[in-house]
Amino acid sequence: MRPSIVTAGLIMVWCLTTTMGSRAFSADDAAIVSQAAPVLDVVTLKDGSVIHGEVIEMTGGLLVIKSALAADLIKVKWSEVSKIAVSHPIPFHLKEGTILNGTVEEGEPRTMKVKAGPTGDTMTVPMDAVTQVNPVIQSPVIYTGSINAGYSQSTGNSSLRNISVVGDLVARSEQLRLTLLGRYVYGDNSGSLQVRNGRGTIKLDFFITKRFFWFASAYVENDFLQNLKLRTAIASGPGYQFIERGDFKGIFKDMTFYAEAGPTYFNEDYRDNRLTDDRSSFRARVAMKWDWPLFDGRVTLYHYNEIFPSVQNASDFFFTMDNGVRMKIFAGLASGFQVTTRYNNRPPAGTGDTDNLYLLTLGYAFDTTRKR
Repeated sequence: MRPSIVTAGLIMVWCLTTTMGSRAFSADDAAIVSQAAPVLDVVTLKDGSVIHGEVIEMTGGLLVIKSALAADLIKVKWSEVSKIAVSHPIPFHLKEGTILNGTVEEGEPRTMKVKAGPTGDTMTVPMDAVTQVNPVIQSPVIYTGSINAGYSQSTGNSSLRNISVVGDLVARSEQLRLTLLGRYVYGDNSGSLQVRNGRGTIKLDFFITKRFFWFASAYVENDFLQNLKLRTAIASGPGYQFIERGDFKGIFKDMTFYAEAGPTYFNEDYRDNRLTDDRSSFRARVAMKWDWPLFDGRVTLYHYNEIFPSVQNASDFFFTMDNGVRMKIFAGLASGFQVTTRYNNRPPAGTGDTDNLYLLTLGYAFDTTRKR
């Protein structure tokens, strides 16, 4: 009898404990589920359509919503929105410059009730007074650029060594843009120099309007095998930004293109004046730069040229051009291929008029543009 009584008692205790635990767990679980369940934003359009999801941003008159059903991004015109409710605090930028950070309740058509501030005061705001919602705020200066290097060496029957370093930097604020370009190439065969060339450009652009700017630039170059001690070109003049980021949509959204032209002081100093006399002249400078980042910047195609035609003799000109592709491998690690062409229709004695340089490099690329 005793084992039966003990067994029955244990069964009763186990059932009671299980029942109480089950009830407690169910209550806690319901509370957790209630807290974890996201409250969706609601956007009602003028035609009566209702979109449930998460309001991401509104810029350029387009409201972006992450759909709750397919997690796709839905874009609607801000002017077509009748009512809106936002459950998570986000900033609303108004025309007069005020920024309200808070949640939103539905109001009358084309109005919204914003709960902002630590007290949660409710303000009724006309939708027409809102210029942006949760925009990506860029830093005052955006830096883009890369530094890449290549090295090859062979030993044994041949002894070849090649070194190349290519770099660029663009620092852009609202009114100023600083551009730095540099390249150094060295090669020898069994200690015999084959190529040694260095080139650099520094340019500052001052934007008078959003597109029109005035530039000042300096181009310098040294080439040992061309007897060139230093080539210098100092220029200044107007330029125009024909394509800026955001002008197009889709794969063209990050494309940029500008052109510029102006008078130039052009000077060439040579190591051995018995072969070639030093030259200086008044010339023009015409330059163009085109960049096309693709796949969110993972691949970038680019073109850059500078042409220096003589004012006194139109057939006398110097031309340099870079064409290339840069590919991001992982994080900032990048690989690049560039073709540089230089043409001088009045080359130093004993040299040709055209030089082509092919560079395959590996390095680091960066872009501080903030993206969502």
